[in-house]
Amino acid sequence: MKTDLSMAREILEAHLKAASSSHRFGDSIRIQQVADPLDMTQEAAQRDVAVQLLDRESALARRVRSAIGRTDDGSYGICLDCEEEIAPKRLKAIPWAELCIRCQEKADDSASQRGRMPGSENWAEAA
Repeated sequence: MKTDLSMAREILEAHLKAASSSHRFGDSIRIQQVADPLDMTQEAAQRDVAVQLLDRESALARRVRSAIGRTDDGSYGICLDCEEEIAPKRLKAIPWAELCIRCQEKADDSASQRGRMPGSENWAEAA
């Protein structure tokens, strides 16, 4: 298990490095003066998309940091809701998973009932 945790931590740190180093959308949120109203609308739409992407990357980085913390305190691989073990197959696919598949499905159902897209706060887990 110790080797598994070490390997999981290395994978998580690689994901964190990738998420933290991708500032490719930063330039897209700068406001530029353009004379044409159509160009202004297009620039605003592009900024909105860039902000959403930055927000998603930031959320992913927070989740990965949290997972790294769980490798340190020994709770990695344990569902934060039911405290059951998260399936190794799920952790392999989504190393930062906080919930077992059953609890994740409940959370997604609950989110969709409140009018949000299922998994919107867990966008990366759908991949």
